[in-house]
Amino acid sequence: MNHSAGLYDHGDDPRFIQAVLADPCHQWTREEQVRLSTQYAGPQSEPGSKFQYSDTGYVLLGDIVERVTGETLASVVRKELRFEERGLRSTWWELVEHPPSHIELRAHQFFDDVDVTEVSATMDLYGGGGLMMSARDLASFAKDLFEGRVFDKPQTLAEMLLEGPHEGADAYRLGVSVSKVAGTVCYSHSGFWGTVVYYSPQRAIAVAGFTTVRNARPELAPIIERVISDATDRTDLLSDLP
Repeated sequence: MNHSAGLYDHGDDPRFIQAVLADPCHQWTREEQVRLSTQYAGPQSEPGSKFQYSDTGYVLLGDIVERVTGETLASVVRKELRFEERGLRSTWWELVEHPPSHIELRAHQFFDDVDVTEVSATMDLYGGGGLMMSARDLASFAKDLFEGRVFDKPQTLAEMLLEGPHEGADAYRLGVSVSKVAGTVCYSHSGFWGTVVYYSPQRAIAVAGFTTVRNARPELAPIIERVISDATDRTDLLSDLP
């Protein structure tokens, strides 16, 4: 979960993206994706020694969850993270669950100039991706997560945010990035297709956004950081008023 296993990331390899776009209807399997990772490159580092993000690791983790529970990853995630309880009415696991009947049409997604909206969701369905949700649901879930309303035990969240001993652990924990915005610690994560979410513990602010153009994702993060910075500045100003 802290991406220190040394596994190569098949999901970010240009050859994988080319294969996906060449046959957008292909139904990918876990086994195919793990096999591609080993074909593209060998181990990147000794296990536990260095951070290197890898969707391949998440694919393996998703398989472990299903083997241990005997349930689909989608059902385990929905149950354990209590989607219904927290009112995430615009959240579902693509292909595995039925979309909620009340939601609006999903936004189209583009990779360069290619509309990839109808590309088979199996290309990242097994742990590296799969969830569909509104930006509002994403921000709401982030706020619940980091304010202790998701896990039963406080030590679970503490473990999730604990800095590991490996190289690169200062910027990444268990499934979440760490950085400073306006001088305060923020937790964040970005999705491959253009989703970004931030949470500022000091200000109890969660901000999520989405860009339909995947290549514009690097421009979205600074916008969200400015929103958090502006909120921080306003809070500081108000705290100085008599």
